[in-house]
Amino acid sequence: MLLEPLLVTIPITTHVLAGLALRIHRRNANLARYGAANLSIAKRIEKKLKVWPVVSWSSISGYILTPLVLGHALANRTLPWVYEGGSSGVGLGYVSHGFAKHPFIAWTGYAALVGVGVGHFVWGIARWQNWIPTGNDKKAKRRRWIINGITAAISLLWMAGGLGVVGRGGLSDGWVGKGYDELYSKIPMLNL
Repeated sequence: MLLEPLLVTIPITTHVLAGLALRIHRRNANLARYGAANLSIAKRIEKKLKVWPVVSWSSISGYILTPLVLGHALANRTLPWVYEGGSSGVGLGYVSHGFAKHPFIAWTGYAALVGVGVGHFVWGIARWQNWIPTGNDKKAKRRRWIINGITAAISLLWMAGGLGVVGRGGLSDGWVGKGYDELYSKIPMLNL
């Protein structure tokens, strides 16, 4: 019971909050560096000061990924915990049922979660390892292609398993399927 929050929830929350805190810290450092820390917001706007750090692909994908991960956690952990007292009944059958019952939302959400998530991870590792291409020379273009190729390969492999196997599992019948329907009816976007 405690293992998932320790291994998943706390690190993800810490990562997101650290990213926001680092962005604010860099902004404040820019304000201090350029002598604008004591200027009012109106004066900063008037002087057209650019104090926020540049938003990278990794940052953008992280901002897009956050609501996707929250939606995934809501559907697969929070709702089962609230309505059934735990998520032990939520497995691949539950996910397959969701793909069969709500195909557009399930396939779109899964593809977005995997695609953006893998892009965020791969580009984040590239940044961490100092492999981020700079400039427009041949070496930088080749590096971009390699990083994007790795992203595409991992995404396709992951989606082949998720969409090709689990996504085609079909509806669950009987009382199990009714239980899954009950949980899915609690998701706001599915109960329009």
